[in-house]
Amino acid sequence: MNILDTIVFQIYPYIALAVFAIGCWARFDHAAYTWRTGSSQLLSGKWMRLGSNWFHVGVIAILAGHFVGLLTPHWVYAPIMSSGTKQMVAIVAGGLFGVICFVGLTVLLARRLFNPRVRATGTARDTLVLLLLHAQLILGLGSIAVSAQHLDGSQMVKLAEWAQHIVTFRPGAAEYIADAHWIYKAHVALGLTLILIVPFTRLVHVWSVPLGYLARPYQIVRKRQSALDYRGR
Repeated sequence: MNILDTIVFQIYPYIALAVFAIGCWARFDHAAYTWRTGSSQLLSGKWMRLGSNWFHVGVIAILAGHFVGLLTPHWVYAPIMSSGTKQMVAIVAGGLFGVICFVGLTVLLARRLFNPRVRATGTARDTLVLLLLHAQLILGLGSIAVSAQHLDGSQMVKLAEWAQHIVTFRPGAAEYIADAHWIYKAHVALGLTLILIVPFTRLVHVWSVPLGYLARPYQIVRKRQSALDYRGR
C-alpha cells in the first residue's frame, strides 16, 4: 500500500462525508430556495419522461444495492449464501439496473447537450454533474466485466470490509482496497467525489423524499364561479 492509497481510501472518504453533511446543512439553512431539482421538463418534454424515469429507477436500485451489499457484514448473509453467490446476484442485478440507468442518463445528457432551450437555460455545473454520473456508470458497468473473471467473491468481501471500516471509523480501511483492480479504485474514488459535490449541485435534492405527501389530507376544490353568478346574488 502506498501513500496515495492511504490518502484516497482512508482520509478522503471522511473529507467527502464531512463536506456532504456540513455543506447540505449550510445550504438548507442559508439558501433553502436553491434546494430544488431544476427540472427542464417545461422547456422541452421530448424524451424527458423516458430519460428521467429510467435514470431514477436505475439509480435508486443501484444505490440500494450498494448500500446493502457493502454495509452488510459477511456473517449476516453467510448462512444463506456464499460470497460467490452474493457476487453473482450483484452482477446480475447491478448489470440490469446499471443498463437501465445508463440509458436514462444518456437521454438526459443528450437533451442537456443538444437541445438548444435546455442548454441555454442550464449551467456548466449541471452538465458536469451529468458527465460525472455518466463516467461513474461506465466504470460501474466495466467493473462487472472484471468481476466476471473471478467469481469467488473475495474482492467483493474486501470492498465491503473497506466500506464497513470507513463507516465505523476503524483504521486500516485502505488495506482492503490497496491491491484491487484499478477500475474498482476509480469507481470508489469518483463515487466519493460525487458525494463531495452534492451540496453544491442539484444532486442535493436526493435528501428531499416527499414522504409527507403520503399522509397529507385531500384538497377541497370548488367550482370556479363567473362574475355573472356573483351579480345575480
